[in-house]
Amino acid sequence: MSNKYIQVEQSLNLRGQASLNGAKNATLPIIASLILTDGVSQLSNVPRSHDVMCMMELLRNLGARADFIDEHTLEVDTSMLDTFCIDPAIMKKMRASILVMGPLLARFGKADVALPGGCSIGARPINYHLEAFASMGTQITMQDDFLYARASSLKASTIIMDYPSVGTTENVMMAAARTRGITRIVNAALEPEVLDLIAVLRAMGANITIRPAATIEIEGVDELKPVEYAIMYDRLEAGALMLAAAITGGDIYLPQAPAHAMEIFILKLQQMGHAIEVGAHGVGVHLKATTSPQAVSLKTGQYPGFPTDLQAPMMAAQCLADGVSVIEETVFENRMLHVHELVKMGANITSEHNRTIIKGVDQLRGAAVMATDIRASCALVLAGFAAQGTTRMTGLHHWMRGYDSLELTLQSLGGRISIVDCQDAEYQALLGQVNGSGVTASQAC
Repeated sequence: MSNKYIQVEQSLNLRGQASLNGAKNATLPIIASLILTDGVSQLSNVPRSHDVMCMMELLRNLGARADFIDEHTLEVDTSMLDTFCIDPAIMKKMRASILVMGPLLARFGKADVALPGGCSIGARPINYHLEAFASMGTQITMQDDFLYARASSLKASTIIMDYPSVGTTENVMMAAARTRGITRIVNAALEPEVLDLIAVLRAMGANITIRPAATIEIEGVDELKPVEYAIMYDRLEAGALMLAAAITGGDIYLPQAPAHAMEIFILKLQQMGHAIEVGAHGVGVHLKATTSPQAVSLKTGQYPGFPTDLQAPMMAAQCLADGVSVIEETVFENRMLHVHELVKMGANITSEHNRTIIKGVDQLRGAAVMATDIRASCALVLAGFAAQGTTRMTGLHHWMRGYDSLELTLQSLGGRISIVDCQDAEYQALLGQVNGSGVTASQAC
């Protein structure tokens, strides 16, 4: 993948009907939760993104069997799990690998895990996870970027979180599901993907109740059974496709879109002037783009606020809107690295810390750009569709981590996007152009 990049040509008026993949952010914790069971489970609607493949590799490293039995149905047999120690090379491939810590503590009373890797979009400290597990009776030591967690017997606890961390909420729920007594998570995250995990755990036999004031109550049981479960559709992929139509003046219908979980995002698109119809029971969306989009401002936040994972793609759309928009990122402290790349393409953006001011321009231009994280890669592709000329984007691994063949879906809508493989020298020339060394486009791949 090191010599591959994404090439995008201007593609106006993207239109058509598209199917969605399952949500990556729901799939990862749900796969991790299978550690709590002893037997064969089947998950359908599983996306084949790189992060999902890494989570499958992680479970295999623990002794499980994990294989796709058809295009999007994953079968996992956890009856042969025989270790609580994970290869650090696997852990460092993605941030979500920390989600196996809770299930391992519940099953073995032990977990040896390396500090996780993932997107460079801020510190995203795991101290919330560690503090929660400590309150449940876990002793944790760290040596050479490796965590050694020991709990002879996890105990139920009331965990009051200073911040509604999605990962911590998920990790604690999984550990508490097999911990005797009642564990309460106060100020818990209640994202749709968290609710999908709750549904899976309940299907396994867990006793979980959502109380007022964002409190999740888990009454532990001794055993959880294998499940068959369909992963929720990806609201973030739906948002990306809606923005692809919006930024190109197109028309798109997504019959599977979980519109009920996308209310503030849909509202912002409507405020821009785009016509959106929502299907019965909040499922399915039809967007018809306006020819004169208006600028809107937004602040990211925990659900039901504007999702941080759609901030970068939405910024791409604001670059061509009429007026001035202000975008404030409150979830991650380093999630504005795409600003520099959008400016290369002619966007008028000023940024200070996690606050940006975008003045709409009439036209973007193709450029050599670099994706710095999953959602930045999406933003740059969308900008490339609207820009005159050719956009070449390095950092393909980010795109592959987050999306399952999204480029093919975009192609089906009329998007001129492709993954290009080139020789070492040509790729180095492209990197030189990305880094501003003066290499011309004709010299790069």
